[in-house]
Amino acid sequence: NERVAWVNYAGLESHALYAAHRKYCPKGAGSVFTFGLRGGFDAGMNLVNRVRVFSHLANIGDTRSLIIHPASTTHRQLSDEDRIKAGAGPEVVRLSVGIEDVKDLIADLDQAMG
Repeated sequence: NERVAWVNYAGLESHALYAAHRKYCPKGAGSVFTFGLRGGFDAGMNLVNRVRVFSHLANIGDTRSLIIHPASTTHRQLSDEDRIKAGAGPEVVRLSVGIEDVKDLIADLDQAMG
């Protein structure tokens, strides 16, 4: 998607830890991944505020699909420099995919990014 600048997920062959993931997680890399939105902080905030299926929560591993924008929530107390060092730059969004239908999740993200 042109609105996404990058994706960080060990299940992608291009990921630096792909081989380790295949060795230690033979059933898959899991349902949590991170991506960066073009448009930075405002794009991340807007996405989280517009989703309808994803729940805006900081925990992971729920049956519900979850979304968080760390720069405006869990890491907001840090300086910009420290947020970037922590992997929580202004463009970062984290997802934990639950048991909802994948088509509904994709449609939700698409409408929320629109």
